[in-house]
Amino acid sequence: MSNGIFGVHGAALEIRSQRMAVLGANIANAGTPGYKARDINFAEALRSRLDGNEAQQATANAVEYRVPVMPSLDGNTVEMSTEQVAFSENAVAYSATLNFIRGRVETLTRAIRGE
Repeated sequence: MSNGIFGVHGAALEIRSQRMAVLGANIANAGTPGYKARDINFAEALRSRLDGNEAQQATANAVEYRVPVMPSLDGNTVEMSTEQVAFSENAVAYSATLNFIRGRVETLTRAIRGE
């Protein structure tokens, strides 16, 4: 996506998508002994992406392990309430970013058509 047309939103959408996958993996592994919950520091990943790094590299550098409030006996650090809130917040932000991009595309399409 062109940075000039979509600004920061193209990069933000890529990172939010990858964060959704990480949070989904946490939820899927809630019962896996020894699994360590992870998250992506969105601000750090976005900064890295805007500095020219590829999306995969930007998010890889911004992965952090969660510190659990109530650690489980089996070593799993996934706390479903924390993961569900993070997933929901990220989904809302993803949707908002996608709606902005959609609006921008519609505006450009109308301009090209001369409407």
